[in-house]
Amino acid sequence: ISSGFRMAEKLALLAQGVEDLPALSALLQDATLRRPDLVWDARRRRLVLMLGRYAWEAATPARMRSALRIESVLRLQRLAWPDDPETVLALLSLTFEDGWLRLDFSGGPALRAQVEAVDVVLEDLSGPFPTARVPAH
Repeated sequence: ISSGFRMAEKLALLAQGVEDLPALSALLQDATLRRPDLVWDARRRRLVLMLGRYAWEAATPARMRSALRIESVLRLQRLAWPDDPETVLALLSLTFEDGWLRLDFSGGPALRAQVEAVDVVLEDLSGPFPTARVPAH
């Protein structure tokens, strides 16, 4: 990942190329969100997702409140998106192909963001808090 630091158990990472995305995707695996946790500002071309990120790097099961910001978004598509805004979605992967960032969620929903360039920021907003729900794959 191009630039990052770890301070007070919080991550702040910047992905500026396709080669940075696998590491970011691994950190985001099993992050959860609901529809109201997603905001697309078409005028600023910015997509923001507020996530409950599972802290894979923590010694004990924990989650962090995190923000994923995707810049230079030209278009956004929702695929198989749930009607109920309270449905909790679990992120499986973040990938890039032919100018599109794709976020795939368990059960089939996905987001596709057409971007001018890979410019993605993951920032933890809280410290770790314990969770009893450990992802099982």
